[in-house]
Amino acid sequence: MPNIRYRFELPDGDAATFDLALDDNSAELRRRRLDEPPKWTQLSFHQCDNCPLSEADDPLCPVAHSLVDVVPKFEHLVSYQQLKVVVETEERTVSANVDVQAALSSMMGLIMATSGCPHTTFFRPLARFHLPLASELETIHRVASNWLLVQHHRRLQGHGVEESFDGLLKVYQELQVVNAAMTRRLRAAGRTDSTLNAVVLLDLFAMIVPAAIEDSLADIVALLEPYLAESAGK
Repeated sequence: MPNIRYRFELPDGDAATFDLALDDNSAELRRRRLDEPPKWTQLSFHQCDNCPLSEADDPLCPVAHSLVDVVPKFEHLVSYQQLKVVVETEERTVSANVDVQAALSSMMGLIMATSGCPHTTFFRPLARFHLPLASELETIHRVASNWLLVQHHRRLQGHGVEESFDGLLKVYQELQVVNAAMTRRLRAAGRTDSTLNAVVLLDLFAMIVPAAIEDSLADIVALLEPYLAESAGK
């Protein structure tokens, strides 16, 4: 069972640690059962406009359910406050001094990807091989590579494939709807700006990546040129 630990060393000297356990096969986050779930976690509470789930089968929003233990820990913090975050995975440990919203955004993005939300399943392989605090260019490389790997396996399974990134842009459009609904959930629940701005940062990435993917991929392709030139001559 892959485990990822996020440890936040808070400005007041306290610390908050989150141990995230992912299923071996599906990489879905293992969540605890909620005996009395907060109202803001209910599926019908500011439900996403594009949500395919039904309250009869899924009474709780998978994303909200997955974040229920995270949100209260940061209610007393302001998004621009500085803290140290240490992320431990099976492969490496990463630490950085960043503001609250950046640290939270990194972990919340991981949680959302593994939450069981139908609109975030594309990102599960990236979550399984989590890269904390990834930059825009790193994210674009990872996302584009994942998209191409999906198309490769669709071809192997005899399905149609997409030779453009149009389908990937659609994935991000759906994700923006989820981010907007999550912002409404947290705001209506009276949460402070630390978690709200963390979602805003995630949404900013969701808007930037589709817009920047062609330009950024041109930079990445430049790194491939030596191999492309060599392989063309064989």
